[in-house]
Amino acid sequence: MPRLTDDDERRLRAVFDRHLSVGLHDGAQLAVYVDGDLAVDFAGGTDPDGQETTPTRRHVLFSCTKPYVGVALHRLVEDGALDYDDRVVDHWPEFAEAGSEKAAITVRHVLSHQSGIPFGEFDERPDLWGDWDEVVRAMEEIDPVFPPGERAAYHSLNYGWLVGELIRRVSGDPVAEFVETELFEPLGMTDTSIGLRDGEAPDSVATLSGFSVFDRCRDPAEGLGDPPAEAAAAFNDPAIRRAVVPAATGMGTARDMARFYATIANGGELDGTRILDAETVEDALAVQAETEDDGTLGRPMRYALGFWKGGHPADMFGTISDERLFGHAGLGSVFGWGDPDTGVGFAYVTNGIREESYEHAARVNAMTDAVRTVLRE
Repeated sequence: MPRLTDDDERRLRAVFDRHLSVGLHDGAQLAVYVDGDLAVDFAGGTDPDGQETTPTRRHVLFSCTKPYVGVALHRLVEDGALDYDDRVVDHWPEFAEAGSEKAAITVRHVLSHQSGIPFGEFDERPDLWGDWDEVVRAMEEIDPVFPPGERAAYHSLNYGWLVGELIRRVSGDPVAEFVETELFEPLGMTDTSIGLRDGEAPDSVATLSGFSVFDRCRDPAEGLGDPPAEAAAAFNDPAIRRAVVPAATGMGTARDMARFYATIANGGELDGTRILDAETVEDALAVQAETEDDGTLGRPMRYALGFWKGGHPADMFGTISDERLFGHAGLGSVFGWGDPDTGVGFAYVTNGIREESYEHAARVNAMTDAVRTVLRE
């Protein structure tokens, strides 16, 4: 893998700064690991309150939280505590009635967004997201909208509730504590947590801004459809920031995220610390579901076990996407990926929520293209 020269860094910085200068967001971080080292570590701009965006300024990671809890569940599979093809009810009996359609949901279905319960009334109850007993009750009461295993449909919040409760049932530890102990601490991801840690102030994480929606060339049926200003207000709420939402309230930095992706891209090990065996990584990155019309997002998607995969024209892994790349997006603001062919880990974190789908993809793809170009020269 070529090393970045001073000229490469200047060219990347120019792209990064251009995104800020034209107002794609107020503040941002870019981090890239190459050959196990932090080769790019940019930060710039401010948050809406005027606080400087530095490399250590924590941000809401939204759905980029999902791979963290997914890897924690992979660790339990690796330890023999459960299997991908176990039914959820094997470990969580109250989840579904015996013999019901819902009882057929497996761990594999959950990790690959094929459970058939992508959304429900609990999505609209942020006042209850901080009460784990209510979370569990909601997941036990929800009914499938698709037959399990028959359709890929992105589980915006339910993915985290399901994986989080499986982790708690199998390990005996709350999901935030388990991920902290088994992933963040060993990898030195000291600026990352799920929900604010005890005693942390809500303003220790960058304030979000939601940009206005305006006419553009796009398919209005694509994306989650969340108005950016409303999403920003919700996740600026101190109660939401304190809540353990394993699919959405990761708090962290691009530095930590890039380190995570470099670890997975290097077969589960970095700097002598092994998080997963290479065989488990291979299983985790294998495509499980492909669709031209995701049941939630309304666009083509490819799902592995806890990760998105590249290789189709609607993804965010570069303008000409590479099917070997794996990663995940966060709501209109955040994206991380790893490349198992090169061991590169990439993370782009911003505090400005823009409308989902093409606009989000375009800015992420521009940054990915810039990184991949200088690394290939």
